Amino acid sequence: MLRLIVLFLLLANAGFYAWSHGYLLAWGVGPTQQSEPQRVQQQIHPDSVRVLRPDELRSLEAQLAQAPRPPECLASPMLDEPQVASLRPLLASFPSAAWTLEPIAEPARWIVYMGPYAGLEQVARKRAELRQLGVSFESLTNPALEPGLSLGSFPAEAAAQQQLAALAARGVRTARVVQERPEQRGQRLTLPAVDDNLRPRLEELKPVLAAKPLRPCR
Repeated sequence: MLRLIVLFLLLANAGFYAWSHGYLLAWGVGPTQQSEPQRVQQQIHPDSVRVLRPDELRSLEAQLAQAPRPPECLASPMLDEPQVASLRPLLASFPSAAWTLEPIAEPARWIVYMGPYAGLEQVARKRAELRQLGVSFESLTNPALEPGLSLGSFPAEAAAQQQLAALAARGVRTARVVQERPEQRGQRLTLPAVDDNLRPRLEELKPVLAAKPLRPCR
């Protein structure tokens, strides 16, 4: 039995040697060739590759810069009625299919709030205390609550109260839940396909949209 195993191993080694060295290619059996000219045949037009001179590179970059940009969708944040009223006369001269105004609503926002404080020095001290407790904080978006700190914002009061209880267990004692922003309603301007013909005309809208510039659509 041992002789048969040894004989089988010898035959297997001999077969692998013949296969790996291409001795069986005449019968269509063998490894993929990795030597020339097979590798050259696998290249894609190697003779077309060349190094550009600096002036040729600048010319190519200029051509690419002048190439038409693909159309893009742009939209504004929520606009209030005075802004919409100021936009409508400007949009009247745009192609009718180039823009839409649609009503949108932003839900109320509740925060876990600390403040207001007497000054920025007290805010800095509170920030240091929160860092020691490992509690994160963020800047306020409602100027009426300054100077103060937000320890998290939530779309519902119940979620904010739950976070307040969790923070109290970690040693935060002077925070409370307040409504940072009530529900807001307004309109959004959307330009679904701004191309090279329409892009220069966006300058006409900037005086009205100065604080709320157009951004790529989500």
